[in-house]
Order: sequence, then structure tokens, then C-alpha cells
Amino acid sequence: MEHKELTAGALWDLTRSRAGALLARYTYPWEALCDLGDFLVELGRSLDPDRFTEIAENVWVARTAHVAPSAFIAGPCVVDEEATVGHCAYIRGKALIGRGAACGNSTEVKNAILFEGVQLPHFNYCGDSILGVRAHMAAGAVTSNLKSDKTNVSVRLGTVRVETGLRKLGALLGDGVEIGCNAVLNPGTVIGRGTRVYPLSSVRGYIPAGCIYKDASHIVPQAEMEER
Repeated sequence: MEHKELTAGALWDLTRSRAGALLARYTYPWEALCDLGDFLVELGRSLDPDRFTEIAENVWVARTAHVAPSAFIAGPCVVDEEATVGHCAYIRGKALIGRGAACGNSTEVKNAILFEGVQLPHFNYCGDSILGVRAHMAAGAVTSNLKSDKTNVSVRLGTVRVETGLRKLGALLGDGVEIGCNAVLNPGTVIGRGTRVYPLSSVRGYIPAGCIYKDASHIVPQAEMEER
């Protein structure tokens, strides 16, 4: 049984990432993360050399992107046009930094797809994750991608557990998701488009689109909040 809430088409506008075609190949988007490295090498070699420079082995950076001298980037990685990799950012490889996206001060990214306009501005960790168009993780917000018992990650969808077969999986954030300061997104978190998460939250499982997440017992549709 396919759970449509967890599919790439439900979460993202796939035209807003160079990885859109990759994500569209799979039933569930976390499956694409296993092939991200090979995809990035193929993508990088196809990029226009007038617009992109291979600054290190399998690391392609757009000429309009800004990379701070103190940043570290390992391949395979593509930093798209008008993106920013800031002071002491640590890109550990297998990363697609989308057009206009920002990996700011001391942010760490690994095995991740960032769509256009994603904001990871300060002290964030984003591992084994996919962040949609203009998703924003405020200062100190992180993805947790490994369970303490080291077993495979599953996604909780109500009373159902969807097995991923992956030992490491962080979070999938839909387009326009807002994550508050110092929130923790536990392994296998999936958040629907436009949902907002309060600061200091510990989030787990599937959170529907268009909601405000206060805590696990208080997930309120934004329309309902506006009526109050």
C-alpha cells in the first residue's frame, strides 16, 4: 500500500530542484538518498563550465554562488547558482545545495538534497535529509538521523509504521516548512508543506501539511488558529 502523504509529489514542487527527476523515480523519496552520490557526479559532469567550476574532485560550484574561505566542501557536491556556503560551514559530501539556498555559520550538511531557497543559517545539522523549497530551520535546529539502538528507521504515520530499510534517515521537510530554534527532528520525521514547528520541539513521525506543531499532543491546523 502506497502512502501518498509520504511521496515526493505530495511534499515538493519537483521542478524546483535539479534532483527532481531523481526523486520522481522512487515510491518514497528517502530511497533516492542511496543513489545521490552517483547522481551528483553525473549531474556535475553535465553542468555548463561557463557557469560552474569544479573547485575540487567532484565538487562543482556555480560562479554566482558564494563560498566563504573558511568553508569545507567534500565531493560529490553541487552548489547551485546564487547559493551561499558560509563561515565554517561543513559540507561532508553527497550534497545538492539548491539555487539560492544558504548553509550558514557552522552548519553541517551530509547526504542531503536542499531545494531552491532552503535556509540553514546558523549552527544547523542536516544529515540524510531532503528539504523543500524555501524550507527554513532556525538557529540550532537539527535533524537526528540515527536511532540510539542503531536499528533501521521507520516513519510513523498514525498507527502505521512505514519501514525505510535505512539505518540512517533524518527528516523530509515539505515546501515552505518552518522549524523553530533548537528543535530536534527525530529519525524518520516527515513534515507536510507549509507546516510550522515551535522552537525547542522534539518532532517524530509524519506531521500533516498546513499545521502548527506545538508538541505531539497539540498539532493544530493553521486555518483553525487564524479563526481564534
